[in-house]
Amino acid sequence: MKKFINRSFVLCLFFGIFSCSDLQEEPIGLLAPEAFFKTATDVETSVLGAYAYIASEQFYGRKLVLSLQLRSDMCDIGDRNTPGRRQQVNDFNMDTNNGMITAFWPRAYQIIGAANAGISGAELVGEPAEQINALKAEAMFIRAFTYYHLVRIFGDIPYIDFFITDPEEIKEISKTPADQVYQLIIADLEFAKQNLPDDYAGSLRSRPTRGTAAAYLASVHLTMGNNQQAYDEAKFVIDNKARFGYDLMPDFQELFDGSNADGLAEHVFMVDFLGQVVGSNSQQNDWMGPITGIRSVSLPNTNAGWSVSVPAFSVFETWDARDYRRKVSFIDSAYIDDVLVGYDQFAPNHGSPRPHQGKYFRMAGNHRGDSGISDNNYSAFRYAEVLLIAAEAANNLGGRDAEVIGYINEIRARARNWAGTQVSFPEDVTAGGDLTQIIRDERRLELAFEFKRWYDIKRWNIGDEVFKGANAFELHDNFDASRDYFFPLPQDELDRNANLKPQNPGY
Repeated sequence: MKKFINRSFVLCLFFGIFSCSDLQEEPIGLLAPEAFFKTATDVETSVLGAYAYIASEQFYGRKLVLSLQLRSDMCDIGDRNTPGRRQQVNDFNMDTNNGMITAFWPRAYQIIGAANAGISGAELVGEPAEQINALKAEAMFIRAFTYYHLVRIFGDIPYIDFFITDPEEIKEISKTPADQVYQLIIADLEFAKQNLPDDYAGSLRSRPTRGTAAAYLASVHLTMGNNQQAYDEAKFVIDNKARFGYDLMPDFQELFDGSNADGLAEHVFMVDFLGQVVGSNSQQNDWMGPITGIRSVSLPNTNAGWSVSVPAFSVFETWDARDYRRKVSFIDSAYIDDVLVGYDQFAPNHGSPRPHQGKYFRMAGNHRGDSGISDNNYSAFRYAEVLLIAAEAANNLGGRDAEVIGYINEIRARARNWAGTQVSFPEDVTAGGDLTQIIRDERRLELAFEFKRWYDIKRWNIGDEVFKGANAFELHDNFDASRDYFFPLPQDELDRNANLKPQNPGY
């Protein structure tokens, strides 16, 4: 990985509008692609380097995913002594210099830069064709994965799909309309679906496969309202689950055990905090254990939490206690000074005496140092979500109630395995109910705290309902649908390049 940071031109392509200030070493200068890419190994070096940045603190390690949690209706700020940048995201009063976006925006474009470099290198090297096409497909998936986050968060954004040899090339770049960005994402994923392998040695899930690309195509199409395409892609994954090695894990808790490094059947795509793809390095840090953990309380293999992103109490209160997923998703008791106490004793001096998240703190993997950061590979996409996408798309198409119910009941059947004991709840869905609401509720519970809920609120256009309605989990009377479905563009980017104006509405 050090070779990649030292030698590759891709990490400092953004002298113009995109900052390089957080790099650990000074760049040695921009290299022409012909000077770097000689073999398939060189291409692979460039492509794999992107994974460390995906797992970095500025992206999936904290800044991006914490923003997605706090923006939703299921999480709130626990300890209000936490930095104001986090409170702004949670409270819908972000300014244009918010420190969360000024961290994950440039990191996203560094990931994209590494992907673009890999694509350019693949086109230069060319042979062996099968290996090169697979690496090019992997780079295109990484690019699509990153833009898919950016376009949902910001709307119109700069779209860069070429290798940059001169920073002047992007100094005055303009925004690309969101609809066009989505089409370009689809094109990348289509190429990835055609050229990625079905699997990797050891069923490694922190690199994308053909099934991964299809699952993301299903998600993108569902977001765009393309229900037939979303259904077709999800059905492709379901029909080929044996080919791709996908299935639901028998026990829901297994999915959130940091000692399960990789290769679980339910994982469609993992984030590589363990460094299994490129090797462990200082970039790959998962902070979500302490961020979501209980202030001043340590669990096995973890250090004390910080009570930053804490579930809204109504989320816990309204979730049926007979649901095993509730037990896994929350921590409602813990030992403090060797005494088992309830959640009313959690962080009483920090405003957080309520149940905390369990998915990232209870079994966080081996912590590294006093900071509490951990090596915990967790899923960015699960097979359960493929089933939920198929159910939602089929329901939107109409006339397929039995199929829709079947997908939901497959997920519920797994939830009835309470740590090896079969229980009767949740019951199977039967005909006659409001399937649209059932699907939405099932998605909220199954994927709780997995960085999906804000995107669902946005695509369903239910912000007013979930933040202002009588049944809101987390009341935010200041939510403004004309402003708050998008984050502001980083002001320093607009100051450097007037072509990125106007700022998003309301900021």
